[in-house]
Amino acid sequence: MDTEKLREVIKAQGERWWNIRVQGSQTKEHFLRYAGRYVRHPPIAQHRITKVTDREVEFWRKDTRSKRRVKTRCSIEEFVTALAEHVPDHYRHAIRYYGLWAPSAKGKTSAAIFVLLKQQKRSRPRRLSWRRSLQKYFGRDPLVDSYGQCMHWIGRLKPGPSRAGPG
Repeated sequence: MDTEKLREVIKAQGERWWNIRVQGSQTKEHFLRYAGRYVRHPPIAQHRITKVTDREVEFWRKDTRSKRRVKTRCSIEEFVTALAEHVPDHYRHAIRYYGLWAPSAKGKTSAAIFVLLKQQKRSRPRRLSWRRSLQKYFGRDPLVDSYGQCMHWIGRLKPGPSRAGPG
């Protein structure tokens, strides 16, 4: 399929009305696993992009008619244009979560969801202090002076006229 035909197919699918049915016969666990795949995922997974050159991008896609994986090539401009359609316009909000994962329901339902999935909810990691954060990410202790001695808090001077002498 050439890039123009692919663009027409993608545009037609984007304008189509999608009806997502959740059947009553499936378990809650099955629904959660199904819905969880679509929450906060990018439009195309990085592992599907096989080759990027100065002129084109090559990636795998699923052909729904032949029910096979197909390699597709398009120019970088066409690829970025196709991805850009998934980014909301400035000041336009996209719905990120709904139903069980909606912010208003998350506090009420998250414990039940973890029980259904037989998983432990991980505790939130403790926040690093200012000093430890700089040590970890920059490899330098901000409270060690140029002589290698640790600085300590002594106190604060009252604001007043400048104590520095003339230049």
